[in-house]
Amino acid sequence: MARMTPEARRESIVAATLAVMHRQGIAATTVRDVAAALGTSSGLIHHYVTSMDELITEAFELAATEDLERAASAVSGGTDPIDHLRRFFDSYTRADDDSGMQLWLDAWAEAARRPALQRASRRLNEAWQGLVCTIITDGCSSGVMRCADPQAASWRLISLLDGLTLQTVAHGDTVSAEQAARWSRRAAEQELGLEPGILDGIEPGARPSGRVR
Repeated sequence: MARMTPEARRESIVAATLAVMHRQGIAATTVRDVAAALGTSSGLIHHYVTSMDELITEAFELAATEDLERAASAVSGGTDPIDHLRRFFDSYTRADDDSGMQLWLDAWAEAARRPALQRASRRLNEAWQGLVCTIITDGCSSGVMRCADPQAASWRLISLLDGLTLQTVAHGDTVSAEQAARWSRRAAEQELGLEPGILDGIEPGARPSGRVR
């Protein structure tokens, strides 16, 4: 590896770890793989991180936080709670690859065996739910949505989105991305007392979130 500051070197290690995780999955990512991607030794990797679990968690958290921030930024550009929810769905919709959601699926599968990863994925999952809950709460306060329990409703909508997207990633010939997007929007409209079809439409040029790819 080229000579660099300790901070820059650690960033390069985390970036290489994320690339390996995307390529071959979290469970199959090893120190040797990361070292090979960087053209260095496993010993150097161990010098900068205390464990592989720590490294995998940091790489996952980096990617997942960027997804969340991108979605939150898209939502903040809305004009009212319905537009905020519409923008949330637009940012959450899968586009041209499955890498983001596949990373989440890997993290969920590995969480029981990796406590640090479990804590990170739980924290980020709660942040996604919190984003939706805030939109619903604002919508109810302004009288454009009807919901007795925004906390529960937001968990139901997030769970539906994740479940449908899992189907598109694993069995795209069974449930298409278009169906997943349409069904989740219809469910939100029913859940929140909205006019059918009001959540349709993707903002021109919008960049989809990696949580659901």
